[in-house]
Amino acid sequence: MTAVSTRDTIGSSDDAREAERGHAQAPAPKADCIADSAGGLTFDVTDPGETETAHLLLRLRDSDPVAEVRLPLTPAGDGRLRAALPSSVELAEGRWNAYALVDGGEPRRLMPGVNDLRSLVDRAPSGSRGHVSVRIPYATKQGNLSVRAWVRAPHAEAGELRITDTGLTAHGRVYGTELTPDARVEAVFRKEPERVVRAGVTAGGPEFDVTLRYGDLAAGRGPWDLWLLPRGDEGPRVRLARLLDDVADKKPIFTYPVTAVEGPDGPVEAGPYYTNDNDLAVRVRAVAV
Repeated sequence: MTAVSTRDTIGSSDDAREAERGHAQAPAPKADCIADSAGGLTFDVTDPGETETAHLLLRLRDSDPVAEVRLPLTPAGDGRLRAALPSSVELAEGRWNAYALVDGGEPRRLMPGVNDLRSLVDRAPSGSRGHVSVRIPYATKQGNLSVRAWVRAPHAEAGELRITDTGLTAHGRVYGTELTPDARVEAVFRKEPERVVRAGVTAGGPEFDVTLRYGDLAAGRGPWDLWLLPRGDEGPRVRLARLLDDVADKKPIFTYPVTAVEGPDGPVEAGPYYTNDNDLAVRVRAVAV
């Protein structure tokens, strides 16, 4: 992936309201973001032109009650202010809108500058804390700065996907737990969660491979969500997802070919995709005519 990444994604109600108001004020301050391999972020913000105490405010979108994190903005030279979000500061999973906040004033949405996300590419956290924490800054559809956050405990990272004429083979790595001989993957039909297709995994340490035959999924038209059971029935259920890179929204970026197979009600086509949360799924649908 590219080292510098600012990608469009789904808009928010907060962004839409601000666009409608059309503030007649100075241009919104910008923030450059640097990510570190531990999961921390540093924000360098153009000085909003005020002398009072300033903070960078992160607000979880659509949270009720409102969830916020305030980070002090301190002078960093060249007319810029700096805020640090260490990996030890927890962000709940979701989308966090970024604001500059000067005491006595209203929060002002930040615009994205340059995102240096090189440390996120091929990141391999230790998983020693029992969870994986991911934060990726990105540009919203309205051109504002937000941070996409995930907290998974444990986590199953999806890696290389190989498409064949009969199905899908996925390589993965588990964090925060161990794979046992009873480990398996379950494809769960989203419309009818009681409908499950099971597949065994081949494991080597924390890494594993699983093969799903599209013919086994052909009777259910719609999405099938993929879950890893690292200890079989005796352990947790872990959603397969791809989080450890620099792409905040993979659904429009990562596309894969579909395969035609014969279903009980006629021909269908199946193929993998990533959801809006970057979880791995397989979609089955009627063959387009």
